[in-house]
Amino acid sequence: MESNIKINNPADISVIVLYFLIVLAVGLWAMYSTNRGTVGGFFLAGRSMIWWPIGASLFASNIGSGHFVGIAGTAAAGGIAIGGFEWNALIFVVVLGWIFVPIYIKAGVVTMPEYLRKRFGGKRIQIYLSVLSLVIYIFTKISADIFSGAIFIQLAVGLNLYVAIIILLAITALYTITGGLAAVIYTDTLQTFIMVVGSFILMGFAFAEVGGYEAFMQKYMEAIPSNVSYGNTVVDPECYTPRKDAFHIFRDPVSGDLPWPGVVFGLSILAMWYWCTDQVIVQRCLSGKNMSHVKAGCIVCGYLKLLPMFIIVMPGMISRILYPDVVACVVPELCQRYCGTAVGCTNIAYPKLVVELMPNGLRGLMLSVMLASLMSSLTSIFNSASTLFTMDIYTKIRTRASEKELMLAGRAFMLVLIGISIAWVPVVQSAQSGQLFDYIQSVTSFLGPPIAAVFLLGLFCKRVNEQGAFWGLIIGLLAGLGRMIPEFAYGSGSCGAPSNCPFIICGIHYLYFALILFALSAIVILAVSYMTKPIPDVHLYRLCWSLRHSKEERIDLDAEEEQDRADEKDAESVNEENQEDPGCCRKAYNWFCGLDQKGPKLSKEEEEALKKKLTDTSEVPLWRNIVNVNGIILLTVAVFCHAYFA
Repeated sequence: MESNIKINNPADISVIVLYFLIVLAVGLWAMYSTNRGTVGGFFLAGRSMIWWPIGASLFASNIGSGHFVGIAGTAAAGGIAIGGFEWNALIFVVVLGWIFVPIYIKAGVVTMPEYLRKRFGGKRIQIYLSVLSLVIYIFTKISADIFSGAIFIQLAVGLNLYVAIIILLAITALYTITGGLAAVIYTDTLQTFIMVVGSFILMGFAFAEVGGYEAFMQKYMEAIPSNVSYGNTVVDPECYTPRKDAFHIFRDPVSGDLPWPGVVFGLSILAMWYWCTDQVIVQRCLSGKNMSHVKAGCIVCGYLKLLPMFIIVMPGMISRILYPDVVACVVPELCQRYCGTAVGCTNIAYPKLVVELMPNGLRGLMLSVMLASLMSSLTSIFNSASTLFTMDIYTKIRTRASEKELMLAGRAFMLVLIGISIAWVPVVQSAQSGQLFDYIQSVTSFLGPPIAAVFLLGLFCKRVNEQGAFWGLIIGLLAGLGRMIPEFAYGSGSCGAPSNCPFIICGIHYLYFALILFALSAIVILAVSYMTKPIPDVHLYRLCWSLRHSKEERIDLDAEEEQDRADEKDAESVNEENQEDPGCCRKAYNWFCGLDQKGPKLSKEEEEALKKKLTDTSEVPLWRNIVNVNGIILLTVAVFCHAYFA
């Protein structure tokens, strides 16, 4: 892999070391200043978060190094349309804060599968969704983030790939495993600040280098590699000439690489799945102090999501202007030499810009930005994945698990996740890495829509029952796998060497496929639900939109199971009280992991009052009006941005 400049000067190294020290300090401060000794404290930050860390954490959880590498790479290849993926979120953070989160809070849940269990009853949907979510995390989010972070580190530092990954994961895991969600959210807030500042600085350098916005638009259309033939083969000009619609978000519905109906409708389904039902995102909102803080956090995240178009997409395109032979290379042998991948080198667009363009010190800052995005994404995923495992899977295996055991299980599972992540890196490395962002989005398109259909219909149609939801998920999964397996078996190909996958299977654009899959799942859910018995309203109070204001007592479909668990918990706490004092080593271990922080023993009345507080969605009228107005402004901004770059 070619790279003349390595980060080996004192200024860069000092900045990186300082960054790590600050992040660790913030993580450790959060560890010891927050309650990590309870499930609510570790997994939901004790429901005490205020709006700005929630917003920053939502943004940081979403923007991983996969964004810097994948989105900038796709932009270098195809123009600004990929920015539409980011702006779509402006609408769905409002949907999240105003529609979905109030129901989740009223339901009193910690995880998304837990909501489905309360809504539909039974265990199979909850376990299915937990396992599927963990699979999606490992094969898209974790692997793509680690891989893209590794591309950057390799290009900039020259470290061995696995050494870099293990060091990163070790630091990331340290404060996630010990600190819980509060540590994650506070470090996310710091990393968001570093990310935004660093990216703005790079954007300034990049635009200065090309001579401003007008020159950028003109020069991008002329950014063609000098070498377009090898042996007797001349590469088709379509493969290396910038698209004519490079500066438009909405593209031809048939021939466009991101067709506009897919971007408007198909992408909305994926955005709803990601922003409104994904554990990583929703968990941040559930940690909010009250509904106004949650909504304000969503608005902050929405405004931050305006930025990637300017701080990631356009710099990626500028990288193609400045280094067309490398970033836009089309000759497989040359691409292999430049970036170790024969199908193309657009993935190195952003890292290349950083390494070549930034002065000493600032280059270190930008590496810190990449590390920040990688680590904040990973910490969020690790915490949320361990929540899913602990609350939805482990409690089924060990029904009598004490709170301490659940905490330990969650932490141990993070270590397992880290092991799987490292083992998966070679697979991602050898995959069609020229298509990193497409890889992430297509996997999401094949697996996400059925989940989105279940949540949407479960929320808005109280007639939907467990049988309908379950079979909708199963049929949707089978249909998605029917597309996904052949696509990855045949490979995604490249412009010069298209994939041999039959058109009938792989010919439909993945965003269109998401629409079809969503419709299929919804039809199955509704058809099966209407052919089977409805769920009585007494089980649905405050779990559906139409019954959200109900004051009547809900009898949960899993009420017996909950009661058994409460009885076991009481027995467990009696046993714990009777235990002898631990020794010095055990005390130190408990203190480090936050297991010595026991909450006060609550009476039944106090527990009821606490439960009422945790499921309260009331708002102070003044703040409710302020966040509502801001929500409307955000939606207006979203429409304007789409229209301006249409």
